Amino acid sequence: MSWENPVKKLLRDGEVVAGITITVPSVEIAAQAANLGFDFLWIEMEHSPITLETLRAMVLATRGLKALPFARVPVVDLWTAKRVLDQGVLGVMFPFCSTPELAARAVDATHYPPRGKRGAGAGLATFRWPAPEGYYDFADENVLTICVIEEEAAVNNIDAIAATPGVDVLFIGTADLSFSMGLRGEKGHPRHEEAIARVVEAGKKHGKYLGRPAMTPAAIEKGRAQGFQFFQAATDTGFMAAGARQILEPLGKKGIESKTKTLY
Repeated sequence: MSWENPVKKLLRDGEVVAGITITVPSVEIAAQAANLGFDFLWIEMEHSPITLETLRAMVLATRGLKALPFARVPVVDLWTAKRVLDQGVLGVMFPFCSTPELAARAVDATHYPPRGKRGAGAGLATFRWPAPEGYYDFADENVLTICVIEEEAAVNNIDAIAATPGVDVLFIGTADLSFSMGLRGEKGHPRHEEAIARVVEAGKKHGKYLGRPAMTPAAIEKGRAQGFQFFQAATDTGFMAAGARQILEPLGKKGIESKTKTLY
């Protein structure tokens, strides 16, 4: 095969990949973000108003740019993944993969038979990807399957989840995991850190790549030391706020303080 998913290749080579989180339904923002140097766009369709139609426009807008379009779907199911894959995304993040059965369903959703259960009909996806030998084999080799571990139940099932063939990345949703454990987003709690360590251990044991949110260079370096390679960076609006503060704070100008605690 003449083309390989560069994110997959970087992970295999032991390198770090980072993606900006896209929450604003704007093609222009997605195109700008895809040209900044990030490895992928984490197009957020679980927690944002981005629609399938907007996703399609974003996918087309990334042609010729560095960052690959990935999407987080609202639930683990065949039809949700099929719809975003058929628009041309090359990676799917599945939320709340808390059992090995859900992890297997995620794999089924991202692969064609006999490896999975993805339905044929990817005519629009072929507008986006260089697949001269056929899209179906191309997709089976290049689409990333990312299972989000964000419940205490998932940690309890983590060895079986990590053993699921076809799962590429175990991504820890640190905020929801904290809430699931009754910790309400508390940082550094020993129980939370122990749960993260259990996921890391299972991922390494079964040869899965490890991911987590990381909003600062220091957080990425800490994650790298633990074995993480796949990082979700801040949102489009978060980067806008950070850039604005660089200009405004030296001038003594401040916005309204947010009451929302940062959970990552």
